[in-house]
Parts: sequence; structure tokens; C-alpha cells
Amino acid sequence: MIYLNKANESWVVDRFRDEWYKYNSNISTKNIRKANILWVIAPWTWKKINKKYLTNKKVICTIHHIDTNKFNEKQKLEFQERDKFVNIYHAISDKTAKQLSKLTNKPIETIPFWVNQNIWFDIPDKESIRNKYNLNNQDYIVGSFQRDTEGSDLLSPKLSKGPDQLIRILNEINSIDKNLNLHVLLAGKRRQYIINQLKIHKIKFTYFEMINFKLLNELYNCLDLYIVSSRIEGGPQSVVECAQAKVPIVSTDVGNASNILHKKSIFNIENFSDAEPNVTYAYDKVQNLLIPEGFKNYIGLIKNLI
Repeated sequence: MIYLNKANESWVVDRFRDEWYKYNSNISTKNIRKANILWVIAPWTWKKINKKYLTNKKVICTIHHIDTNKFNEKQKLEFQERDKFVNIYHAISDKTAKQLSKLTNKPIETIPFWVNQNIWFDIPDKESIRNKYNLNNQDYIVGSFQRDTEGSDLLSPKLSKGPDQLIRILNEINSIDKNLNLHVLLAGKRRQYIINQLKIHKIKFTYFEMINFKLLNELYNCLDLYIVSSRIEGGPQSVVECAQAKVPIVSTDVGNASNILHKKSIFNIENFSDAEPNVTYAYDKVQNLLIPEGFKNYIGLIKNLI
């Protein structure tokens, strides 16, 4: 039996944990004492796990991403301390696996997270959804639903997420067509940097902070384009969520973006204007990650570890 640790941060990891237990109850337990495998799916909380369990059980540790610009000596020492208990690492992208291979000699399996098609799906009547949220159907609506501001001061940009690059792109979109009626749709916590920049550049926006998944899927379905401008990412989850909901998306070459999106949908900051969304390609690529298919490689990993 396998036990997954908690993040308790109302973040995507908590949803993954809940979904795992819902669909894989036959091989899972919420009682850590009954488990023979620990899945440290929230590795930053690993110290909350009693070391006797880490020592006496097989341990899978997920590494979502590594921001090398923030990976200081203190973090390196903590990684090494945790590494002593880990039997195998789980990386959600090849890029993260490559980073991991420089830090440990433990085995590494690259498996992207599954996609819950009951949450993320296409809503054909876009006009009614926009009307529901008082969004003008004549506007060109660009979405960004991920944190962009450091939690330490709620002012500084979280540069790994590329919010400065997003502002540059939005200004480029505006400069290409002044009659486009650009409207930026924001969601999620810690969006202060982007909000301040949008005000400075006089770009129209609407912000939804505390939202559930039903609302988030509806917001996805309001979009003409979703932009991932990150420098470093694990997933990012917006790539697979957009793909499944048939939302036009372009992205920098981070995480699993190049495994899901067409090569013409991948851009760097200098060639954004050449990027082209390919909804059909992305939708087809994400189908093998849907539930229950998306669990198969994880179940195989667990069986091999027993």
C-alpha cells in the first residue's frame, strides 16, 4: 500500500493527492503506518514525516522543478539530507530529470501528471460564458492563471514564471494591432506584480483571485489565447489543462510544453510573434494522460518498487 504526504496549501499537489486516493483506493492508504511505500509528492514538506517511516519504508520522491537561480547551499544541503531516504525519484518532465541527475545517483523516472477530464473540458458556447463573467465578446482575451509575485514581499516578480516577459509580450500584441481590444484575464494568488504592470501600461484586465476548478475551467473557455512565459517550470499544468479544454496556447520551452504542444507553438521571447497555437495537435497529445490511462505508469512504478 502507498501513502502520499500532504501539502495543505490549496495548490495543485493537494488536488493530485485527492485524485490519486479517489481512483486508486485499492492500492492506497491514508494511514502512514499501514503503508509500505511513501510517496513524497510534496517534497518541501518532507520533514513533517516521522523519520522512522522514511527509514523503514520504500520512498518515492517527486521533484516538480528545480530553480537553479535559487538553489543555494542551504537548499543543496537539505536536498542531500532528504536524498538519504529516497529510493527513487519521480520527475514530471525530462528537463527536471536532467537537473536531478546532477544531484543524485538514485534512479529517476520521468512521468507527467495525469489530467482530469472531469475538470478540464471544452465548453462550445464561448459567448454565453463570456457574458456570464461580463466579458466583452469583441475583446481579444489573453489568459494567465499562475503566480507571478514573490511571497516574501508581494511586490517583486517571480522571475522563474517570467511575468516581466509576459508584460513585454502583451505590449507587443498591443503594438501589432491597436484595434485588437486586448483584455487580460488573471486568476490565482500572488498576481500583484502583473496587476501593477498592467495598470502602468494601461492594459485592460479582469482579476479572479479565489476560484474553484469549475470557475477556472470556465475562464479557460473565455480565452482567445493562453500564454506561458516562464523561464522555469515543472509542468506547467496550464499546458495540459489548455490542451484538454481546447484552448489556444503558446509557451516557452519549459517543462513538458514541447511534449504536448506543436513545435510552432513553442517560442522564445524574441520570436513570440511567430508562435502559432495548434489546438487539435495539443488535444490529441494529451489524451494518453487522461484518467485512468494517466495512472498506468505510476502504478507500474509502484509495483516495481514493492
